[in-house]
Amino acid sequence: MTQITVPTLGESVSEATVATWLKKEGDTVAVDEPIVELETDKVTLEVNSPAAGVISSIVVQEGENVEVGALLGEIGGEGAAANDAKAAPAKEEAPKATAPVASDDDHKLSPAVTKMVNDNNLDADAIAGTGKEGRITKEDVQNHMSGASTKTVEPVAPKPAAAAPQVAQDKSQREERVKMTKLRQVIAKRLKGAQDTAAILTTFNEVDMGAIMALRKEYQDHFVKKHDVKLGFMSFFVKAAVQALKEFPAVNAEIDGDEIVYKNYYDVGIAVSTPQGLIVPVVRDCDQKSMAQIEKDIIDVGTRARDGKVSIDEMQGGTFTVTNGGIFGSLMSTPILNSPQSAILGMHKIQQRPMVMPNGQIEARPMMYLAMSYDHRIIDGKESVSFLVRIKEALEDPQRLLLDL
Repeated sequence: MTQITVPTLGESVSEATVATWLKKEGDTVAVDEPIVELETDKVTLEVNSPAAGVISSIVVQEGENVEVGALLGEIGGEGAAANDAKAAPAKEEAPKATAPVASDDDHKLSPAVTKMVNDNNLDADAIAGTGKEGRITKEDVQNHMSGASTKTVEPVAPKPAAAAPQVAQDKSQREERVKMTKLRQVIAKRLKGAQDTAAILTTFNEVDMGAIMALRKEYQDHFVKKHDVKLGFMSFFVKAAVQALKEFPAVNAEIDGDEIVYKNYYDVGIAVSTPQGLIVPVVRDCDQKSMAQIEKDIIDVGTRARDGKVSIDEMQGGTFTVTNGGIFGSLMSTPILNSPQSAILGMHKIQQRPMVMPNGQIEARPMMYLAMSYDHRIIDGKESVSFLVRIKEALEDPQRLLLDL
């Protein structure tokens, strides 16, 4: 037998939740084939098969928590699995089933639920499923056995006074309760923790994106031809942020106890929306990278984050974060700090608005609202406003980025 165990999850991560078994008992697996997904407070990761063979047992069921090194299941050789399969009917001949044997394929049952149904000689069709897409959970089986599950009752002529309770019953039937994922629980805890710990304020400004849009239009084809990546907006914002962080080091710092830790490196977190929740992979050493390399890194970590392939180490150690709500149509927002960082820059939707130009004329200009949330314990109002003004100046005059002005 070969054991399937929980791998090392990364620094400061000691526990995970079994999210999904990709294989079930009796399935044949190849070496390095994904067999189970684990969900930590940071990422969802796959555990690959350590050997070729057949899943002989699953020890930990979906939804249960496990620690590093814990036994998840076992893989046996194909010969052993075949012998087990032949011996299995002999064990099942003794008890005579009085109800249909549950099939996890027919009823969308997990291996654990299938075993409970068969061991207790139950009819899966008679059990009301409350899980996602009508799946039957272990709690549904237990409620059915205790007589608490939904049963068919002969209709009774309704009384006029019974109309109100019927409405409440209908609402209950239209509700669905789904347990929060570990990642979503941690996101909620950390965001609330940031509000409870830091003195968060937000300052706003707006930027005319016309110069950047004209520059991209003029050089996009040449940029793609040389660097094999499109010139987006994010690299401009990251470069502008790094330039401003160098001028205002407190924005790139964090509080540790009664000390302020100033970071002389610029690892920028890029907020990415994934099906599991918002995560923030980090692009390292942005002060040392070209705009082309920053664009490539953002695309790389963003794609892998959405696919659940980003590592835990890639989401640790950021010094500043940029988030872009504009891709979803947000016109203005107040982003929440990504603790223990002291500031976060929020980008928003580019929208044509009438602006009074220096010559007094009114023109329609492509404007974007900027928002910077910051920890007032370490960053003063003057610093935060000046920091955002520096970003605005760099974006409205992109040559300043090239000249480091």
